[in-house]
Amino acid sequence: MHVRFYGAVREVTGSMHLVETENGRILLDCGMFQGRREVSDRKNRTLPFDPAIITNLLLSHAHIDHSGRIPLLVKEGFNGSIICTRVTADACGYLLPDSAHIQESDASYLNYKRVRKLVSQTTGRSRQEVKKILKKGKHNIDAQAVDSFLEKYDMNAVRPLYSIKDAEDALACFSGQPYHSPVTVGEDISCTFYEAGHILGSAVTILRVKENGRSYTIGFTGDIGRYHKPILKDPEGHFDDSDREIDLLIMESTYGDRVHDPVGDMRGKLKAVINETVERGGAVIVPAFAYGRTQELLYTIHDLYDRNETPRVPVYVDSPLATRITRVFGEHPEVYDQKTHEDFLRKGENPFMFPELKFTESVEESMALNRDNSPHIVLSASGMCEAGRILHHLRFKIHNEKNTILIVGYMAEHTLGRRLAEKGLAFEASGRNGQPPLMRLMGKEYPLLARVVKLDGFSAHGDKNEMLKFLNESNLKIKKIALVHGEEDQMLVFADTLTGQGFDVFVPRVGESLVIR
Repeated sequence: MHVRFYGAVREVTGSMHLVETENGRILLDCGMFQGRREVSDRKNRTLPFDPAIITNLLLSHAHIDHSGRIPLLVKEGFNGSIICTRVTADACGYLLPDSAHIQESDASYLNYKRVRKLVSQTTGRSRQEVKKILKKGKHNIDAQAVDSFLEKYDMNAVRPLYSIKDAEDALACFSGQPYHSPVTVGEDISCTFYEAGHILGSAVTILRVKENGRSYTIGFTGDIGRYHKPILKDPEGHFDDSDREIDLLIMESTYGDRVHDPVGDMRGKLKAVINETVERGGAVIVPAFAYGRTQELLYTIHDLYDRNETPRVPVYVDSPLATRITRVFGEHPEVYDQKTHEDFLRKGENPFMFPELKFTESVEESMALNRDNSPHIVLSASGMCEAGRILHHLRFKIHNEKNTILIVGYMAEHTLGRRLAEKGLAFEASGRNGQPPLMRLMGKEYPLLARVVKLDGFSAHGDKNEMLKFLNESNLKIKKIALVHGEEDQMLVFADTLTGQGFDVFVPRVGESLVIR
């Protein structure tokens, strides 16, 4: 039996690993690479195998860096099942079409910009004249007009990785399963899902294989969550006897050399950020992942408001996807932790709804919010500031020192979110002396005068100590660990830590395989 490592290998995004047995090929995750646009696009468009050879796919959770290339896989010939927890299946019903919509919109806008520039240069018409030709009304691009100019000037069009229809076709392959319930995923291959504690529906996957008269067990952590966080149950500590003896554990290492602030401190720190910003007359702008982080922040703000510990300023979720995903949370109270039941459900309250909360659906509502200078809180996607409505909120708010940009999640290398966090925190550490750093947003540069605050404790990833807790306090007996899903510096340090504790550790490179005997 072989395990081959294709994605999230010495980097964080693009999770994908292939388990090959004599009777089948099981793919673990099919995630999208994120980061530098050209590099990521090239990597995303090329699958390292013929999708038709894959028996089935096991999906650890719904985040796009784990699920985002599934429509491409199906489009190019995969005809098996996508097996995951029921919550993950429901969430992907929104996430994958939204991913396709973003790609189609980005491609349309990039094609529009290229055509606008070329038509203006070749005809001598003003920018405003060309915009009237290429747009319907003030905001909508006339795709037919853009396509006609692309053809006329023999220009290669920017194409999305997949379409909304491709995403909808892929959803027909999903099979949602309960936790702790063994399911057959191939000939002599079965799996069981256990709680990972990362986001709602996330799973640690235990794969059992019979080959050549022997039995093997492979564990895949997906992303391991934190302990004692609101809403979610802790990562599983007690595995069934049949799943305890692990020949290989494929394990994430995102924060392999870092320790987060305690979970219990986050409520007080968020309270301080809100109070200080409102006192300045500013707005709190939060780039937040639509799935998981947004709902956790809503839960915490709801609790602060119920206890009258902060001014009850308006809270906006400016992300149609986050709005839909919040409904998924509301539909699955069976997977909440005990504290959520005690604090909200037993009182008849929805943890994610309160009077000051508003969901903005239309572009017009979002644009009006951009120009709102009164104190408020905005949670908007994307979480790494690479696309979506958050870019417009930053564009309007980044140059006003009354406002706060609150970083509450992991920012991958080469993303706008990483640059924003690094430059903003460095400026804060300098006492805000000298010229503010310049941030390039949507083709223009803006001074970063808004306050930048980072709260690591809201991370959905366990830190070094929490990952060690999962290994040392669960009842698993692990023969070998393969580290994935971490930037190389974090991964190598964590490998040394694990080796020092007596674990046999392997750090694969892209395309490298491991033989399980």
